[in-house]
Amino acid sequence: MRFSPATIDVPAGDRLVIRLHNTGTDTHDLVLETGARTDRLRPGGRDTLDAGVVGRDLSGWCSVVGHRQMGMVLAIRVTGERPDRSTAHDHGSAAGTGATDGGSGDTRDGRSGDTRDRGSAAEAFDPMAEPAPGFTARDAQLPPVTAPSGPRLHRRTLTVTEAVTEVAPGVRQKLWTFGGTAPGPVLRGRVGDTFEITLVNDGTIGHSVDFHAGALAPDRPMRTLQPGRSLTYRFTATRSGIWMYHCATMPMSLHIANGMFGAVIIDPPGLPDADREYVLVQSEFYLGAQNATADPDKIRAGRPDMVAFNGYANQYDHDPLTARAGERVRVWVLSAGPDRPSAFHVVGGQFDTVFREGAYALRPGGAERGGAQVLDLPPAAGGFVELTFPEAGTYPFVTHVMTDAERGAHGVFRVR
Repeated sequence: MRFSPATIDVPAGDRLVIRLHNTGTDTHDLVLETGARTDRLRPGGRDTLDAGVVGRDLSGWCSVVGHRQMGMVLAIRVTGERPDRSTAHDHGSAAGTGATDGGSGDTRDGRSGDTRDRGSAAEAFDPMAEPAPGFTARDAQLPPVTAPSGPRLHRRTLTVTEAVTEVAPGVRQKLWTFGGTAPGPVLRGRVGDTFEITLVNDGTIGHSVDFHAGALAPDRPMRTLQPGRSLTYRFTATRSGIWMYHCATMPMSLHIANGMFGAVIIDPPGLPDADREYVLVQSEFYLGAQNATADPDKIRAGRPDMVAFNGYANQYDHDPLTARAGERVRVWVLSAGPDRPSAFHVVGGQFDTVFREGAYALRPGGAERGGAQVLDLPPAAGGFVELTFPEAGTYPFVTHVMTDAERGAHGVFRVR
């Protein structure tokens, strides 16, 4: 993501006209700090920007969110003697014109209006805040595979949409989603099943999808789709596990951080029934302004404001997961990142089964009767644990990366 040339030298007092040609594979534009800008150009598009008489150095960038941070910047350097400001035409500064970049206030990528008027979502986040009365957490229960044995074809349409969503009490972000939720819908099947996924881009910028559950050349099925386009992605699940899917459009870190991820669960052959089965997808939030997209600068710096299970901070504190003493409970966990690991732990519980990245690390009934206290997962990894609760009570669950637990990756099991 670059402008070529990245630097333009202009003799002082000359008028500058820039003809922009998008030879890339994604949508781009050019915004100058004076407020002058081109339209958003799809691949192959062209536009002309009249920068006027140039009397000082200027900077420019692509305003599509995240592209500036990827290096898509332009420098305009004035050469020779500069004209007197009292007579030269000067477009002024960004502060005087309302010009913005995609990281702080562009109306066309979801950052509408001046961020000063909308407040900081990070400042609004309070881990101890209570949601509104009647709050209901995202349903974490995992329905079983009910189809008869043998290979099955799963057909699903995933539509990319943009929606302002509450991600913690009083904290709203404009998320990019698969199917209207972040995480996206959970898909489940067995080894040998085929998945036929139709991806429809109803967003305002380019998006794509990468299913880790399938093994195939990424050239065509993972290509970026411009708004209004669709494709069909077909793969066969040949190995078990909980697999991540996500947008693969650059900057990928931003697209994942802004909600474009989900889980595909492929049962290990012979997986026994559990009394209750839950799925938790851990991810972090890099909060921008209220009602805005994620902050690309925080993502590049690795400074998340919030970490959550299933897209909402501490939601299972307010609407707990349930079980009965003595029941076998299976919890699938996916560490979606984009950057933070997960160390899933149930306070007061011990795991007698651990399945991590396609293999059992622990199974019940061994001679040593060993147990486990944590399911440790780097970004994009997944697995499940099983346990029985010994008695009624409230059992917190967390990531044992404790600073992340303290900023939202926390919930409870209510056991009767």
